[in-house]
Amino acid sequence: MTHTRIVTLATAIVWLLISGPTAAQEVTKYVRFAEGARVAYGLLEGDTIVELDKGLFDDPRPTGRRVELADVTLLAPVEPSKVIAVGFNYQTHSGERPSATYPGLFAKLPTTITGPGQPIVVPPDAGNVHYEGEMVVVIGKRASHVAEADAMDYVFGVTCGNDVSERDWQQNDLQWFRAKATDTFGPLGPVIARGLDYGNLLLQTRVNGEVKQSQRTKDLIFGVPAIVSYVSRYVTLLPGDVIYTGTPGATSAIRPGDVVEVELEGVGVLRNAVKRQ
Repeated sequence: MTHTRIVTLATAIVWLLISGPTAAQEVTKYVRFAEGARVAYGLLEGDTIVELDKGLFDDPRPTGRRVELADVTLLAPVEPSKVIAVGFNYQTHSGERPSATYPGLFAKLPTTITGPGQPIVVPPDAGNVHYEGEMVVVIGKRASHVAEADAMDYVFGVTCGNDVSERDWQQNDLQWFRAKATDTFGPLGPVIARGLDYGNLLLQTRVNGEVKQSQRTKDLIFGVPAIVSYVSRYVTLLPGDVIYTGTPGATSAIRPGDVVEVELEGVGVLRNAVKRQ
């Protein structure tokens, strides 16, 4: 059973007590959605969206309007100015590589971001495209030179992500530009969840219903506070920026017609089909 209570309008938060492994925790789920040509933000309350009057980082208030989830299209929950990712952040993905002493970073582009239900579009010259299911951190306020002890104050929440990667390009190109930053190679969503224990969530990736990756975020080599602090030493993070925190285990090629699902405990399922350009 799901229990809901609404706190003061000043906080603009509807807290949801969700069922399942995280039932003892209260979480808030935020969405960005399209209703025809109109785009808005809202709080997800079961199968209903409580509409907000402005963006997530602009002190939004509920408008009093509610819409049914089935009547709208969910979009990527944020439009980041920067998309940063951490490589080899689970030992199961690093293999025999020596343990890193700092997070290995690379950048994707904002145009990689695509929403739930939208296709991963494979260019005609791409022949070895892999999924990488990940927990993604959403930044909530401007962060520069943040101490690790304070880093969680700058985290708005987490969502599901897929760091789609073309392995041949990744190996052979001068940089990972094509391999990681091609359009649609950054599926994101379906919601941003706040109030979870980001350091111990089950992350799973499925392809056509078959589980391909499964690990808990407690196994991250560098956890969320360490990542946010480290990135902020070099790059000023802005509200809505996202950090893909790394993928566990092995990955394999996906092909047109496949459906990739990334599920993060307490957040939901990010589902995208693969198609050829």
